Amino acid sequence: MIAEEAQYRAWMIAAQAGDKAAYQKLLAALGGHLRAYYMRRVGQADAEDLVQETLIAMHTRRATYDTAQPFTAWVYGIARYKLIDQYRRTKRRASVSLDEAPELFARDEAEAASAKRDVEKLLAGLPGMRADLVRGAKLDGLSTQELAARTGMSESAVKVNVHRALKTLRRNAEGDIDEN
Repeated sequence: MIAEEAQYRAWMIAAQAGDKAAYQKLLAALGGHLRAYYMRRVGQADAEDLVQETLIAMHTRRATYDTAQPFTAWVYGIARYKLIDQYRRTKRRASVSLDEAPELFARDEAEAASAKRDVEKLLAGLPGMRADLVRGAKLDGLSTQELAARTGMSESAVKVNVHRALKTLRRNAEGDIDEN
């Protein structure tokens, strides 16, 4: 999928620059992947409609694609929302056979990429040293003692700065929620 990711991303970037042939190739290639994605979940009857809905949604939102981010995560994010909408329309609950159960616990790259992007966006709102302290303490799992040794600060200064940074992050995150 990594080679396909690079190809899809290249086609999308070319399409955003106005290359219609690249866009046609992208839509044709994605159709097959989306069809397989939906067939496993809703069957053939609804899969075609969902493929078309997803491609239309992708087309209308193509300007929102951030070229620095994985393309397939963006597309499958749209596909997941279309699938949820379908389940709501049909009042259907997702069910999985026991043979497919291990796939339920597979890592969802789209969610991980989205979460990482959100965390980095929040950390970008902090002064450099505080962002580094939060990364070290909360993301990398470093102890206060290790952070103090690394930064040359006292342990109590590290604790205070991490506490204040988390308080700022909480306020910033709540502000983002209120705006939406």
